[in-house]
Amino acid sequence: MGHYLIRALILPDIIRKIEEKYNTEEDKALHIFYHSNVGRNFSEDDSGLYGQSPNFIFSLFVQEMTAKENII
Repeated sequence: MGHYLIRALILPDIIRKIEEKYNTEEDKALHIFYHSNVGRNFSEDDSGLYGQSPNFIFSLFVQEMTAKENII
């Protein structure tokens, strides 16, 4: 199975979790995710992040967002 197909299968679950946690719409959740470090790594084949579970990727995303809140 190609990396793009694996990403396509798990991305909706990640985005749904972001929508629920941050009370936002799908398009904004996608934008926030793909502009995060986790989202950029998720889209890169070399990172291997696409092979992790949606829950794990979501937890990394939440950690990143929490760290950014503490910086501001």
